[in-house]
Amino acid sequence: MSKLLVRNFSISLDGFGAGTNQTLDNPLGNGGALLHEWIFATRSGRQMIGEEGGSEGLDDNFFMNRGTDVGATIMGRNMFGPIRGPWGEEEWTGWWGDNPPFHHPVFVLTHHPRPSIEMEGGTTFNFVDSGIEDALDAARQAAGDSDVLVGGGAATIRQFLAAGFIDDMRLAIVPVLLGSGELLFENLGASIGDYKCVEHVCSPALTHVRIVRSH
Repeated sequence: MSKLLVRNFSISLDGFGAGTNQTLDNPLGNGGALLHEWIFATRSGRQMIGEEGGSEGLDDNFFMNRGTDVGATIMGRNMFGPIRGPWGEEEWTGWWGDNPPFHHPVFVLTHHPRPSIEMEGGTTFNFVDSGIEDALDAARQAAGDSDVLVGGGAATIRQFLAAGFIDDMRLAIVPVLLGSGELLFENLGASIGDYKCVEHVCSPALTHVRIVRSH
């Protein structure tokens, strides 16, 4: 069976994956953009947004390999966009433009049904309103022999962690303090005891931590 992964999810030293007051103009909330500066300092991160330059080395290697053997992605509605409640007449198709960087099926958790959206480059956004298990089943079917990535945000990863579904999680711990926002590790219950840290390495910018589920 394919594995359920988290790759390069950035959190602050005090455990927040996003700040408070998330808006259309400030989707990561107060201070949240600081968590992702390391990505756009790397060669791979700059290539993703169509720019040249950037650093090579440890951080670049981690980000460059984020999508290796991944055939589908799951994300929360907040990661997909700023709209809340029923979708209405909004034509929102994500933060990533006409050609999103996924290039495979993406399953968006929501409480409000919406037809799938086909984008350029092989990305299709599918909207799942029946819970995380159904989203995982659909993503695994779409991924085939490849793995499934939980892209975020923190609340979505937390749901899959609490259920014990995540097999392998790589976090990027950025040396900033947000003070408030969206915590990754909160109210996880007894299932968190099934996980252990198997790797942590540091670059000048941050610490990369790998956590796996014991079998």
